[in-house]
Amino acid sequence: MKKQFLTLAALCFILAGCNSEKKEKDTPKMYEPKTAEVEVSPLKRGEMLVNAGGCHDCHSPKKMTDRGPIPDPNLLLSGHPANEILGVYDMETLKSYVLFNPGSTASIGPWGTSFAANLTPDDTGIGSWTESQFLIAIKHGKYKGMENGRPLLPPMPWQAISHFPDSDLKSIFAYLKSIKPVSNLVPAPIPPKA
Repeated sequence: MKKQFLTLAALCFILAGCNSEKKEKDTPKMYEPKTAEVEVSPLKRGEMLVNAGGCHDCHSPKKMTDRGPIPDPNLLLSGHPANEILGVYDMETLKSYVLFNPGSTASIGPWGTSFAANLTPDDTGIGSWTESQFLIAIKHGKYKGMENGRPLLPPMPWQAISHFPDSDLKSIFAYLKSIKPVSNLVPAPIPPKA
């Protein structure tokens, strides 16, 4: 009886192993996508990267809604509004926090006060920029893409974006050059208070 039981158990084990191999071969793995990637134009890719990369978070002025701030569709990527006056803040709070204005277009920290740039193709934005200047700005963190210019200030995440391939950065630049120009001369940064 014991011999029959062992034979039956071994047979079940072999069948279960064969069955699991078949299931493993026939079942697609969840992490292997089976769809082909769709080709998009460089302009469309630039738009996708700008939207997915969070550029509107800081570079687009906001309108307040019952669901919170949303990018103002008339001012997309036009930077900190030139006529916006910043509120008063407590210097003690600044010792422990980085502060943002309600539209997230201005930030205050140990570096002083920085304002999100106008990324539209207006002359007050990137209208006169070359692709080369854009690449220098992003890859080297230089204001207006000038090698001898001041560094880009926080919270601009140029260090992370600099890892994008040049083809993606060129697509972003092409997209930015194609959007509606908005005349908005963003204020110069304010040095930290002593």
